[in-house]
Amino acid sequence: MTATAISPPPTAEPEAAKSSRGLVDKVFRARELTLLVALVALVVGTQLSNSRFLSEQGVKDLFLNASILVLLAVGQSVVVVTRNIDLSVGSVVGLSAFACGKFASGSTHSVAAVALVGVLVGIACGVVNGLLVSLGRVPSLVVTLGTLYIIQGIDYYWAQGEQINAETLPRGVLDLGTGSVLGIPYLPLIAAVVLLLTGWYLRGYRTGRELYAIGSNPEAARLAGVPSARRVFTAYVFSGAIAGLAGALWLSRFGTVVADAANGWELQVVSAVVVGGVAITGGIGTVWGAALGALLLTTIGSALVVLKVDSFWQKAINGALLLAAISIDRIVQVRVTRALRKRNARHG
Repeated sequence: MTATAISPPPTAEPEAAKSSRGLVDKVFRARELTLLVALVALVVGTQLSNSRFLSEQGVKDLFLNASILVLLAVGQSVVVVTRNIDLSVGSVVGLSAFACGKFASGSTHSVAAVALVGVLVGIACGVVNGLLVSLGRVPSLVVTLGTLYIIQGIDYYWAQGEQINAETLPRGVLDLGTGSVLGIPYLPLIAAVVLLLTGWYLRGYRTGRELYAIGSNPEAARLAGVPSARRVFTAYVFSGAIAGLAGALWLSRFGTVVADAANGWELQVVSAVVVGGVAITGGIGTVWGAALGALLLTTIGSALVVLKVDSFWQKAINGALLLAAISIDRIVQVRVTRALRKRNARHG
């Protein structure tokens, strides 16, 4: 008599995987929902204290103030999900803003040409970071901390104390920072488009999902055939390009640029990303959460100004939110891991 092996039901493993993914998605949708609730509560509370907070101009200012930070948070998120970090973004914004100002000053260049200059400067910086991290295998913290100061030094050397002033810039460049379409300022629209496209790419394309695989388990991703070095390099180039675009928008928004533009912004960007639910250990989080984190931090700053609270408290609150977010991420990670183990055990 021939023994016949009984195969396990073919649907068991897919159901377990689907269940696991569903659990993780629920956890982080809840995190983003919590941020949204906190943001709404902050806005409502400030409006009750000062009725001018949500005036037409007040709402425009809220979104204008958040636009550049949202852009940078989107670029930073793509790097952080790969279990890396880019601390040079503030310096890249400053250098690209000054480069755009020098290019546009006293000329009739179009907005597109000025923005292209900023993006190219950012890409060049991203290429350097990406090569050192992905091919040189130097820790990203060390690389980007070093390039932060190098790029900053280049900016200071180039500027030599010079200041770019609004009166020397083409009208179109300034209109980008102050103009609107259907009452919506251009800058928030640009940030929203970049956010939507990036979120769609990360979720809808295999190469985008591979970034999460690298951050979740680099060794497993390598064994699965994921070209980790290439993906990490691309993430840094993208982050640099976004920082370069942010530099061009910085010029349009403020009109005046000096060598230390956006100095220290890298800390705000990292705070926004982590507060938004992108785990600093990689593999977890969305650009939507990072954008909410950026909007929350800038709204806190605006609310404190309206309420006439010392600006010191903004930094203290940002620091407290950052510590809370990291602690929550750790707790959630441990609990999700336990839950996934139990579910996998039940499914064999």
